[in-house]
Amino acid sequence: MLHKFFVAALATGSLFISNQVLAQEANIPAATVVAENAPDPEPEKKPALTVSGFADIYYRYDFAKTKANNFTSFTNSHNSFALGMASIKLEHKTDKVSMVADLDFGTRAAEFAYNESGLLSAIKQLYVTYSPNSWLKLTAGSWATHIGYELVDPQLNRNYSMSYMFTNGPFTHTGIKAEASSGKSGFMVGISNATDYRIPPTGQINKKFLIAQYSVAASENVKLYLNYVGGKNPDTSKVSQFDAVITAKVNDKLSFGFNGTVNSTKAWDGAKNIAGKSWWGSALYVNLDPKPWFGLTLRSELFSDKNQLKVYAAAPEGGNILATTLSANFKVDGFIFIPEFRIDKGSKNLFVDKDGAATKSAGSFLMAVIYSF
Repeated sequence: MLHKFFVAALATGSLFISNQVLAQEANIPAATVVAENAPDPEPEKKPALTVSGFADIYYRYDFAKTKANNFTSFTNSHNSFALGMASIKLEHKTDKVSMVADLDFGTRAAEFAYNESGLLSAIKQLYVTYSPNSWLKLTAGSWATHIGYELVDPQLNRNYSMSYMFTNGPFTHTGIKAEASSGKSGFMVGISNATDYRIPPTGQINKKFLIAQYSVAASENVKLYLNYVGGKNPDTSKVSQFDAVITAKVNDKLSFGFNGTVNSTKAWDGAKNIAGKSWWGSALYVNLDPKPWFGLTLRSELFSDKNQLKVYAAAPEGGNILATTLSANFKVDGFIFIPEFRIDKGSKNLFVDKDGAATKSAGSFLMAVIYSF
């Protein structure tokens, strides 16, 4: 037994002396050599399946005491608590292939998938992606649009109510797309069904749309996105929309966003597509975060509908709307509380006052709670 002890001690001492010699020759600490002689730890394996989700609830009060003054998505209520959306997102990844099933339920979900019915309306996104290498990604399925600054998931926006550009632009695309990156630039091109159609309506024209995006990181804090979507709708009208988004971060407390878009629509007169009419909009977002748990966002949007294609469609004549929205964000872990004031002012009568008379302006207040995980 004593013999075995001396043998073990001799072996340990020899290893220590060898490491000291190696350390002196390489001019590095001996402890580093001991660590290098140890077996490499196994790399941490990330779970192949990721589950995330959110839920939101809001209360909205229109100062004219009516629902008639709301012309944007997801907040069509007055003096009532309303359920927004409950969403669950499943994502499974391998080295080169991934699948996303993004399911949602609620009034916000129903408006987002307004062309669908039944279980199909509960699918927010469903797509499969293949990445043959680090700079190319191929996707097939249905996904949220690349057009615009705002997103359907409320926790990803700073304002709870939506802009006129988001409301009247595309929501989803269903088809195939390829995304490539090169240095600071990114490129996307794809072919899809008509905007917001998972399945084109039976018996109507089934032409395809072209979608595209170019993005560039001008610097670490400034990014530019140029977007396009265009094609022929099932009602045979032709649509093309050009869109630009710029994000700029000054520091950890101040950042800006800008979105500008123009849409041209050529109606069908029974024989051909006639000269196009357009609507356009632009919005500036000013984000101030004095504390990690508290932030403010001021959104100022100008929306032009002089050709009466959208919000002024039923009005005697077209006009513009200037919408100003101030939202606060209080954050605790995955919880966000958003109180918000909004004033919409039109160049022509579009809204109604407390007595039901036509007026050019409308105001509202809302509170929203969102929890995401």
